[in-house]
Amino acid sequence: MNRIALRGAAVGCVVVLLEQTGQGQAGQTARGVRLEVQSGSKAEYRVREQLARLNFPNDAVGATESITGALVMRTDGTFTGDSKLTVDLRTLRTDEPKRDGFVRENTLETNRYPLAEFVPRRYTGLPTPLPTSGGATFKLIGDLTLHGVTAEQTWDVAATFAGDAMNAKATTRFNFAKYKITIPRVFGLLSVDDDVRLELNVRMRRSSAP
Repeated sequence: MNRIALRGAAVGCVVVLLEQTGQGQAGQTARGVRLEVQSGSKAEYRVREQLARLNFPNDAVGATESITGALVMRTDGTFTGDSKLTVDLRTLRTDEPKRDGFVRENTLETNRYPLAEFVPRRYTGLPTPLPTSGGATFKLIGDLTLHGVTAEQTWDVAATFAGDAMNAKATTRFNFAKYKITIPRVFGLLSVDDDVRLELNVRMRRSSAP
């Protein structure tokens, strides 16, 4: 009789423990995960150009580490309303200071549109819950606001995970007209491809969403 009682009590404890564990996981799932941008992150643009002084085309590359924000991911593949990444376009630099000034003043018009903002809407292909090791590739879809224009943009993302850290490389591309940007025309620049490539290399820290 005592053995039966003990066995019954043990089974009851196991059932309660499993229920509590499930509730804990469900609670964590419901809250989602917050990924906050850390220092050392970088945003870049790349545009293929042909300079008069060169016999071959090359990429004009502008970069900045002025990128801030956080993503709060739900397990249903969506994001909370406060998820946003912001890049300060006034801090973009290439290897040509004259080019930088022209791009800021005439191409991006950073005096009127100083920031680029990305508000994510959904993701596909990312494991749930987020891994704590290894890597994953997925797509990130949302609204990019650039040069006063907001349009949907899809990013291809490759991420690696280590504990509560995530490093990700996200790439996307578009033509100048999509965001009403004028293709640069300056002396010494023979041609510019109508293809802008954006790249984000972000370091992020993971925590439970509030």
